[in-house]
Amino acid sequence: MKRILKHNFSLLNIDHVELDNRWNYRNVISPYYRLYYIDAGEGEISDLGNTFILEPGYLFLIPSFTLCNLSCTSYLSQYFIQFFEESCDGVSLFAAKRSIIKVKANEMDVLNIARLLEINPGRGINRSDNPSFYEKDIFYKEYKELNNQQNISTFFETQGIILQLVSRFLNKEFFINKESGNISAKIQDAMNYIQINLQEELNASILAKRANHNIDYFSRLFHKHTGERPVAYIVARRIERAQYLIVTTQMTLAQIAVETGFKSLFYFSKVFKKVTGISPRTYKRETKASDF
Repeated sequence: MKRILKHNFSLLNIDHVELDNRWNYRNVISPYYRLYYIDAGEGEISDLGNTFILEPGYLFLIPSFTLCNLSCTSYLSQYFIQFFEESCDGVSLFAAKRSIIKVKANEMDVLNIARLLEINPGRGINRSDNPSFYEKDIFYKEYKELNNQQNISTFFETQGIILQLVSRFLNKEFFINKESGNISAKIQDAMNYIQINLQEELNASILAKRANHNIDYFSRLFHKHTGERPVAYIVARRIERAQYLIVTTQMTLAQIAVETGFKSLFYFSKVFKKVTGISPRTYKRETKASDF
């Protein structure tokens, strides 16, 4: 039971929607999971390393804090489920697998999704389908409060269905489980916070304060679990994001500098070259020329 209860999930949204070419959002990163079941049409999702066709008959899971792109060229019919993970030690089940996973849906999956929607009516987004609009803490609280209003039967059944659906993605063929080396919950929280706030001011002092630790102790703990000091880790994640944005968007280098938390284009270029060995302009030119 302790193993089962180590990871549980809190429903945010569920709905069936029909989408068109207006469903086209890039560089989406969310603190919750997305799960899609496609029943008609076609779309596309991608993360830092892979691109998947959203095709009928398949389930797709996007773990929390996974940077991704979402698109539809003409028509896409999908069930979507969005839910938060609440683990007892703060360590995500997919901490070592922050990438999109695809599996073939079976009959039970389809029945489970239909049942989850049936017992949780009115849980669609009901606003804009633009993540930058609906991904706000006030909306999270609004929907999570609905969970508190569920009767005990519906609450347990909802939890059970989500657990069954998540279990479909735990095949050892593509799931990486590193339970033997559990990372500190506060360090995992810091890593998640960095990932979703790269455009904001970040430093060891801010992270230590969030963790309620002395800055020196926090820095040593962070290094123990990640192999890097907080500042070096932040810089590495910022440059990774910058490389991704250079390759996948039409943003200018100045816009990318702002998006990744650098105070000026000059400083961004200096750090980028130090980390990668080439300037961002050269990187952009070479990746475009090679049709990356």
